[in-house]
Amino acid sequence: MSKTLYIIFFSLIVTNCSFKPVVKHHGVPFLEKKQASLIVNESNKNDIKKILGNPSVNSKFDNDVWIYIERKQTQSKIKNLGRMKIFKNDVLVLEINDYGILKKKNFYNKNDMEKIKVVEATTEAGFKRNSFVYSFMSSMRQKINDPLGQRAKKRKEISQR
Repeated sequence: MSKTLYIIFFSLIVTNCSFKPVVKHHGVPFLEKKQASLIVNESNKNDIKKILGNPSVNSKFDNDVWIYIERKQTQSKIKNLGRMKIFKNDVLVLEINDYGILKKKNFYNKNDMEKIKVVEATTEAGFKRNSFVYSFMSSMRQKINDPLGQRAKKRKEISQR
């Protein structure tokens, strides 16, 4: 009886375990190798799109800023109950001038990002509930949602019943 329980228990463990780790991949594969082929002041937008594809994040300031991301996660050891662990986290920031030529290239890996310090300060809202701007915007929202005032009439009728 006890041998059969051990065999069943052992077979369940063996069938549910895999020797190859599960890797979840997000973003551009092999970003570090691909970014090496981009040359500052030579590569243009078309070259970048051909090599890396469309950017993960695209922003417009004085110059275009394109951000590419590569992230790989795998399950951690059994002691952490299988939580996902990041083992590769690369970010490529490309700055493109008005003529479409690559002006600046910055590559950050997981170790570089651990050195970046994040400010914990928060900003407060510039308006309060009793301010003129808040009351004006609230009344505008109410007029947009109910332009004929039908909802207020229905609420009043229901409350009188």
